[in-house]
Amino acid sequence: MKSTAKIVFGLVMSVLLGACVAPKPAAISGGAIATIAAVEPQGQPDRNLYFVPPPSLDGQRTVDDVLQAYGPYATLKLAPYFAKANVSYPPREVVFIALKQEKKLELWAKDSGEFQFIRDYDIQAASGGAGPKLRQGDRQVPEGIYRIEGLNPNSHYHLSMKINYPNEFDRFHAWQEGRIKPGSDIFIHGKASSIGCLAMGDEAIEELFVLTANVGVDNVKVVIAPHDPRVYPLVPGTEKLPDWTLELYSNISREINTLSPTVKSVKTGL
Repeated sequence: MKSTAKIVFGLVMSVLLGACVAPKPAAISGGAIATIAAVEPQGQPDRNLYFVPPPSLDGQRTVDDVLQAYGPYATLKLAPYFAKANVSYPPREVVFIALKQEKKLELWAKDSGEFQFIRDYDIQAASGGAGPKLRQGDRQVPEGIYRIEGLNPNSHYHLSMKINYPNEFDRFHAWQEGRIKPGSDIFIHGKASSIGCLAMGDEAIEELFVLTANVGVDNVKVVIAPHDPRVYPLVPGTEKLPDWTLELYSNISREINTLSPTVKSVKTGL
């Protein structure tokens, strides 16, 4: 097993050499990913064999430091999923779908073709309930269609990715309603506690952070929904939600249904 692990490590390190010094490594084809995935027993690499401790210079790390520390291991973990979906790594575009009720975050990606479901992750914590975020301190996870605004390699929550809440839609309705403090600083991060953010746990955020850095933040979309609209429609419940929530839920549903109209097709490929 050790010799096998060394072979895999050599393969991945040769492919990811660019990741140690730059955010975007050379692409790995679906066939190459399949080869790497097949070599690793049971498709789950041993963290101790591939993990490279990050530098500890005055506690400040760069994104490149994170890629060097977690890149090979994160890529090995993702390899079987990308191989199964026949999508090259890193892909051209990525969409994260966060489902608050189900506490799941789905990873979708594409290169030259259509978006394909890659895998999902358990959301370890997400404070608040159904409904959009309206004001600072309401502890609500936002709902809407967002982008990644930046990567924080020195987060108190291991690693974090900031989403662009409030976006244009959020700011417009806050202005209309006279809400001067709609909130800010919403992240997808590690650990398992949340105050308006999506807490994914440390190993999951390592994969998501490395993937996002390799794809490029401009090529990553984040869709956050109260529940999965492919199971039952998104409609404002009995909560006292703003009138524009119906428009918001229509936009979210359209984004998710464009990728896959039903949960069955996501999970089984049917």
